[in-house]
Amino acid sequence: MEKQNSLGARSQRSVNRAAAVFLLPVTILLIVYIFYPIVDSFRISGYKWSGISVDRTFVGLRNWAKLVKDMNFWLAFRNNVIIMVLSIIIQIPIGLAEATFIEFAGKKSTICKVLWFIPMLMSSVAIGFLFTYALAANGGIVSEISEFFGGNNIDLLGNPNTALLTVIVVIAWQFIPFYMVYCMAAYTNIPTDVYEAARIDGATRGQYFWHVALPLLMPSIKSAAILSMVGSLKYFDLIYVMTGGGPGTSTELMATYMYKKAFTEFNMGYGSTIACGMFVLITALSLVTMRIINGKGED
Repeated sequence: MEKQNSLGARSQRSVNRAAAVFLLPVTILLIVYIFYPIVDSFRISGYKWSGISVDRTFVGLRNWAKLVKDMNFWLAFRNNVIIMVLSIIIQIPIGLAEATFIEFAGKKSTICKVLWFIPMLMSSVAIGFLFTYALAANGGIVSEISEFFGGNNIDLLGNPNTALLTVIVVIAWQFIPFYMVYCMAAYTNIPTDVYEAARIDGATRGQYFWHVALPLLMPSIKSAAILSMVGSLKYFDLIYVMTGGGPGTSTELMATYMYKKAFTEFNMGYGSTIACGMFVLITALSLVTMRIINGKGED
């Protein structure tokens, strides 16, 4: 018996050593590229520093006090929340609808699958430039259509009342294919026997979707909502290319505001404070959302 225990202990130690060897490279990368930058950002937030000069002035929590009172930052946070809510409302239902169509149509929907996935193959910068020219007041698609019917030029990106909604539509166009593929993968987890049994019992495809498939897809949909939420709160590239946060502050986001403060105005200390504020807010919202979702799931 003792010999068996000894062999078991040696085997467990061998497994632990192998796991440590394989996990070491990943652990080093996480420390160097994720944990250290986060800790260093909190450290730099305590200084007044241009990011270039050798001289730095320690200011303690003065940058944080300024951030709490900075209405431009909270306006950017509000814009992030608007994008977050509308992205979840638009992207996930449409992605689910496309995945459902492909699931029910089978091989006949191959062309739709290819065409619908194309936006996901393009970079955010390329999409930003594409829609910047397509939506331009002079020569843009919308303006040309308006002029064709006798109307005036329409500047969707230059109007503070429409700029944010226009950008949200472009973001949705880019990321709907991701949620389409996500939901397609979720459909593969539903056994074909379930669909066949429902059809034998006389259920239509609509009844099967609403009463059988959708409840089984809910865990994946909840995960997709969390992914959409986190991605929306740290969005940067497409907004920066299309509007730069303008006109005015109508499309300003936390990430674009942080970039301007740190790399345009060379206020690295306050820019790091904004980045840390983003980290705190995103983490808090993610934890609250997951708590709510898991709580409802347990009920």
